[in-house]
Amino acid sequence: MTHRSAFVLRVRPDKIDEYVKAHANVWPDLLSALRAAGIRNYSIFRNGNEVFGYFEADDLEAAAAQMEEQEVNARWQDTMASLLEERVPDAGPATLEEIFRLD
Repeated sequence: MTHRSAFVLRVRPDKIDEYVKAHANVWPDLLSALRAAGIRNYSIFRNGNEVFGYFEADDLEAAAAQMEEQEVNARWQDTMASLLEERVPDAGPATLEEIFRLD
């Protein structure tokens, strides 16, 4: 069964252009790690300096655990940390509660 996950992050206002540029050029080894963890249909949307992320996986806990073990994920989080108002844990950001779904 597919599980959905969503999150919101706040980018430092003076770093939003750098954040957008980084996501236009996500490292190939990070993309491979995400796919290997079973993460798919991953999108990030922007409103000012807030970003909303959404992705799907069959097992969100297993995907998060696998990503937490990936060295490339730790390097990416280190790189993004200076752009964000609050660092994202290697296991991933806090998720939003789903309150409505129209399938």
